[in-house]
This record gives sequence, structure tokens and C-alpha cells, in this order.
Amino acid sequence: MIGALIILAVVVVVGVVLRLLHKPDVPQAEEQTDAPSATVDGEGECCGMHITCERDSLLAAVSAEIVYYDDEELDAYRGIKADEYEPEAIEEFRDVLLTLLPHDIAGWARSLQLRGIELPSAVRDELLMIVSEARKG
Repeated sequence: MIGALIILAVVVVVGVVLRLLHKPDVPQAEEQTDAPSATVDGEGECCGMHITCERDSLLAAVSAEIVYYDDEELDAYRGIKADEYEPEAIEEFRDVLLTLLPHDIAGWARSLQLRGIELPSAVRDELLMIVSEARKG
């Protein structure tokens, strides 16, 4: 009986210590408190479940610094509207998107916006879908 009480006491102490030392995982999007947040009609905060929140949070320029992701060739498309791209140009954007690391995708979208480059509509939809899936996972 005393052995069982000792084991129980040890388990409780270990549980309390683990609880005190545990730091919950916080997604990167929540760590950036200085970033402007997208809002959903009257609720005040973006829940991440609506496509407009995904688009607004990706395109919100957190930093004015332009970062290149080995995509300097895309600067040639500055000033072209999203629905005016040729199929070859769309494939160039798609190739860059699909070779990015998952944590670089949002930064790449911000970089394009700061550089004055509009994503082709089809690629923008793919980007939003990838980000949405990453946030669910």
C-alpha cells in the first residue's frame, strides 16, 4: 500500500513539473503581434477560416524590406494586371511558388506586393489554398 502511494505521489509531482514547464506551440502568424490583422464582418479578429482573411493577412506588409526568393526574373512582370498574363508567365510564377519552402510562401507574397508585381489569378488562388491547408495542418 505504501509503495502504491509513493508511485502515485511521484506521478503527481512529475505531472505538476511538466505542466509548469510546458510552453504551448504558437503558430508563427500569432507570434507577430505588430502585424495588422484582417477582420471578419464585425467580429474584430480574423479566425483564419475565411479566404478574405487569408488574402488580407498575406498581403499585409509587415515589413517594408523587399526580400528576394531567387525570383528576380519576376520583376519583368511589374505593372501587369492579374488577368493579363500569358500562359508561360503563369507557369513561371507557379514554378517559383511550388519550389518555395512552406514557411517562405507568405513572405514571398509580401515581397511581390512590395515590388509592385501582381500574382496571376490562378497562382494567387493556389497560394491561398496552400496557406489555408498549412494553417489547418
